[in-house]
Amino acid sequence: MSRQSAYIAWALRLPLRGGGFFSMLLALALTGAGMACAAESHSSREITEQAGVIMDFEPSPAGSYKLYNIKDAPDGKVLDTDGKARSLSEFTGDKVTLLSFIYSSCADPGGCPFAYLVFHTLQNRLEAHPEFKHSVRLVSLSFDPRRDTPEVLKLYAGDSGKDDRGVQWDFLTTTSLHDLIPILDAYGQDVYFDVDPVTRKPLGTLSHVLKVFLIDRHHVIREIYTTAYLSPDVVYNDILTLLMEEGIKLP
Repeated sequence: MSRQSAYIAWALRLPLRGGGFFSMLLALALTGAGMACAAESHSSREITEQAGVIMDFEPSPAGSYKLYNIKDAPDGKVLDTDGKARSLSEFTGDKVTLLSFIYSSCADPGGCPFAYLVFHTLQNRLEAHPEFKHSVRLVSLSFDPRRDTPEVLKLYAGDSGKDDRGVQWDFLTTTSLHDLIPILDAYGQDVYFDVDPVTRKPLGTLSHVLKVFLIDRHHVIREIYTTAYLSPDVVYNDILTLLMEEGIKLP
């Protein structure tokens, strides 16, 4: 077992802790609020600054640059929110796809909650153009399969994951570490278990460097974003650039 595998295996044996982003989602739902509303009411700059990210550059206009092939998007065994066994490749082809690795109890403002807000902003912006309905997809894949069951992710997804949305957003998990770890290794997504620096006891949280992958319609990764460059404006222009490359007429 690799060091990464050992860290994850140790983490996922722990009991579920309270708090985290998932608890925040439940609180928002109970008060009649929602993440979509939060995303719609904030600009791209405000979202990045809330995560502690300051972007002092303007995105290049869509189509004024080229996104190069990085590597083929790896496949793997996943579960959708109905618990149906699927292949990850079903969610990384035929459409321009934005894929993130997340876990629902993450509370790091610069991690999964940040990615969630960026994805919400992009979903809302893209849905303003009906012609994108069959051209763009969002995917969030959990690396916490013991706690992020299909039922949990369906709640986590909320309205964003509904089939009738103008832009599809799929929430996926895996049945076990056996299926998860090859996917993480293939994408280069490191995940580590947090321990108390003094007692060395487990804290019940996972650490990871946020990575988001932009994948073209041919299953090829064309861009990899970390927190420093995960701006809704940047990603939106990159999506448009790939659509223009395919000859899709833009609004």
